[in-house]
Amino acid sequence: MTKDYDYINEQAAKVDPGSEGLIFLPYLFGERTPYRDPKARGAYFGISGIHSQQHMIRAVFEGVAFGLKDSLELIKDLGVQPAQIRVTGGGAKSVLWRQILADVFNAEVLTMQADEGPAFGAALLAGVGAGVYNSTEEAVKNTVALGDSCEPNSENSARYKDIYPLFKSLYTSLKGDFQKAFDIFNKE
Repeated sequence: MTKDYDYINEQAAKVDPGSEGLIFLPYLFGERTPYRDPKARGAYFGISGIHSQQHMIRAVFEGVAFGLKDSLELIKDLGVQPAQIRVTGGGAKSVLWRQILADVFNAEVLTMQADEGPAFGAALLAGVGAGVYNSTEEAVKNTVALGDSCEPNSENSARYKDIYPLFKSLYTSLKGDFQKAFDIFNKE
């Protein structure tokens, strides 16, 4: 059986927010923001006999959303309070993913009509440089449009608000162990 994105989304949707206590740390290639730690690694925390593949999939979605929230919190610490979150790209096509983001961020999440993201932005800048548009603002005004909107579910947001501090504390708790594991498994 091919396990495509629709299948993965369907499986994750069968699990309630919080994945029944299963938390995923998404540091598969180290972590750059907010922790500058290339030795950090991914991990599941809280796994028990009740957890299935569905829980693991949902926990990955939630762990990545919590990791993105870490970055959003850095932005908020600078005094920027975004009124909405805009998403683009392949993941933005997932209704479940957008709902998890809206719930974790406790903010409206909007898709963009153009889902090419960075490539579209580069094309707009090229248009400004080539004189097609007089400014970046003009290019955006004439080409950028919003797509679907997803509002946070207050019950889910409250659940994620309770879980997020635990998610954040796990990196701190495991930081030394990430270094030890690196030393053990990277001996010459």
